Amino acid sequence: MSLRIGFDLDGVLADMDSALLREAAEVFGEAAARQMQQRPESSEPTAAAATSSDEAADVSDGTTPPLIKLDMTPRQQRRLWHHVRGVVDFWQSLNEIESGSIARLAQLAHERRWEIIFLTKRPQTAGATAQVQSQRWLESKGFSLPSLFVVQGSRGRIASALSLDVVVDDRPENCFDVVADSHAKPILVWRDSPKALPTAAQRLGIGVVASVEECLNLLATADAASSDDPSIFNRLKRLFGAKERTDG
Repeated sequence: MSLRIGFDLDGVLADMDSALLREAAEVFGEAAARQMQQRPESSEPTAAAATSSDEAADVSDGTTPPLIKLDMTPRQQRRLWHHVRGVVDFWQSLNEIESGSIARLAQLAHERRWEIIFLTKRPQTAGATAQVQSQRWLESKGFSLPSLFVVQGSRGRIASALSLDVVVDDRPENCFDVVADSHAKPILVWRDSPKALPTAAQRLGIGVVASVEECLNLLATADAASSDDPSIFNRLKRLFGAKERTDG
């Protein structure tokens, strides 16, 4: 049976932070933008902080993601997102975080017959819809005919509704939702310091990887493994368990 995998875009595959920093320099000036980039190391994002940032963004459609990588006031966030909404096809201007990762995902999906569904919480901007911009961006990076949903609400409920086996995300709170509201296996792409990783992540069975490359390697290994247990959840659990013991 084909794996059904949900991939988040921003923070996992797409470098939204650099694009927003570029636009912040346009709005506030280069010096101010550099200062915003210097987020104190102690101010690691939490689920509560992300929620308050979402509320502070105060946008009418409720789809604006929090700016957890930039040190900005709520007023600055609103001003920046107002500017970004006027940028034609903004979402097509992003770079990959890991060059070639989308093309490799496309190759693995073809070879292993995976069903990939991209999930994102992106506000609309000038130009094409956020969905169309995102699809064009994925195609330009090597993934043909991408299935993509601009979503709201719990990632877990979305995973349950779409019958996903795995959800790959960069935000712990989204992975917690997947654990709480679905039977999917959440994989957290965590590029920050391991010391900043929420302690509940591994206790709740969330797989943690440092890169998309590592994530794809584990997914391919789990999918290819011959096992009496057909559950991809259990195969991944064993792989992550072995990885944790090796690293420890």
